Amino acid sequence: MFTIWLAFLGLALGSFLNVVIARVPHDESIVRPRSKCPKCGAALAWYDNIPVVSWLVLRGKCRSCKAPISPRYILVELLTGALFMGCLARFGWSWPLVGALTLVVVLVPLVFIDAEHWVLPFELTLPGIALAVVLQVPNGLDAVKTAALGVVAGFVLFRVMEFAGWAATGREALGAGDKYLVAMVLGFLGWKALLGLVLLASAQAAVVGVVRMRLHGRAHQGAAKAEGEGEGEEDAEDEQPARQKWTPAFLAPGLPAWKRVVLVPYALLFQDVPDPILDEETGEDTWEPQANNLPFGPWIGLAAIELMLLGPWLAQQLSGTAFALHGRLLFG
Repeated sequence: MFTIWLAFLGLALGSFLNVVIARVPHDESIVRPRSKCPKCGAALAWYDNIPVVSWLVLRGKCRSCKAPISPRYILVELLTGALFMGCLARFGWSWPLVGALTLVVVLVPLVFIDAEHWVLPFELTLPGIALAVVLQVPNGLDAVKTAALGVVAGFVLFRVMEFAGWAATGREALGAGDKYLVAMVLGFLGWKALLGLVLLASAQAAVVGVVRMRLHGRAHQGAAKAEGEGEGEEDAEDEQPARQKWTPAFLAPGLPAWKRVVLVPYALLFQDVPDPILDEETGEDTWEPQANNLPFGPWIGLAAIELMLLGPWLAQQLSGTAFALHGRLLFG
């Protein structure tokens, strides 16, 4: 009975997460107004918001204007329900189940938002980081320390990687929100999941990236420009000098050696990495992803789910082999 209740809870929360996915990137309230059709604006009745059932009954179309409703809505509902069941199978009716379900509820919208908008909103990552630590309080001080260490380790590693990418190439190597997402994930999973998280996320993203390049070729323009504007190469050339003007604090000319040494940790942790090129007149972000670019957030989220639900199984598959030690280090 409780299992069925948890499954329905997952579906219902999935329906709510669809609202989060649709509204948070546009700085809209997730409470008001009522859900409405994005095409005709007609408010949806309560019976049009029943998870899964309403989408199937309406055959994926608005009741008023018959415009198609994105299959993402039913996908998010089913995915959240399935992940809730996976967490129950992994942890049973125990306190760790609460943390696992919380991670799912925060990760699902982050994955879909980053996939569509290339942004990881602070409205989700920062509360997620706080919850990761707070939910360890019933497990004792050692558990809280492990969660806090995971947050710090994830943030610092990806901050250094972000900083190093800019310093070496003058280009954005990692999204600014990735470090907060990794910090949140490792707060829930613990710092020992760091290697496995980076390995799984990078490997799966690389495979998909290679396949995309094989299918579509190596593109150098943003997706929109590649379709017809034809100005991607010129824009990239104009953009590059502006990015290369940025200098880390400890590399500023004329500094004595001791100041350079002191400024290294400051620059690594606190110096702002430049934003993508902003329009001088409007101040808006003019950066566009290239045709073969992939946001890294969805792959971090996928790897986090894999480690949470399958980590012990993955480690067990490598036990008794030459890679047994690696399995314990990577997958717990």
